[in-house]
Amino acid sequence: MKYPSKLDSALAMVAATGIWRSSYAPPLYRLFWRVGLFLPPPHFASFGFNFIFMTAWFGVVWGAIMWFSVWSQYSGSGVVAAVVAVVAGVLFGLAMAAYYRYGARKYKLPLWSQLKAEL
Repeated sequence: MKYPSKLDSALAMVAATGIWRSSYAPPLYRLFWRVGLFLPPPHFASFGFNFIFMTAWFGVVWGAIMWFSVWSQYSGSGVVAAVVAVVAGVLFGLAMAAYYRYGARKYKLPLWSQLKAEL
C-alpha cells in the first residue's frame, strides 16, 4: 500500500475519534510529511518509536534554547547542560509516548504496520 493513502486512512480514522487535529497531526509531523519524510502519525506509532522520536527532538531543541537564552550567560558547564537536556528529553519522551499509547488503546487504534488503507 502506498504511504499517502495509508496516511489518509490513518488520519481519517483518528479524526473520527474526536481527538484534536493538533494532537493527532502535530505541526512537526505535518512539516515532515510535507517534505516527504514518511513518519506514522503518533497514535499509530509504537511506544518505543514515540519515545525515541520525542526524546530526540525535544532534548535537542529545548537544550539549544536553554543554552542560548540562559545557561551560556552563567558560564555553566556544557556537560551539565547536556545532561539536563537529556533528562528533560527523556521525561518529555516518556510522557508523550505514554500519552499517545494511552490514546491509541482508548480508541482501539491499530499500529501502523497493521493499518490497511480504506478503498
